[in-house]
Amino acid sequence: MAVPKSKISRMKRGNRRSADALKNPAYVEDKTSGELRRPHHIDLKTGMYRGRQILDAKEDF
Repeated sequence: MAVPKSKISRMKRGNRRSADALKNPAYVEDKTSGELRRPHHIDLKTGMYRGRQILDAKEDF
């Protein structure tokens, strides 16, 4: 019969179980393009973040 080699502390057990409570990622509507994007992330299509151009915009192929 399998027996644990050592006791798992409450902290270790809780840290492992914390992933069970993860929610689906939130999305917000972009003010300029109207598309959905993650909050606090760069819009990869336009390259904008907080009203500033950070990356070059992707070109459609």
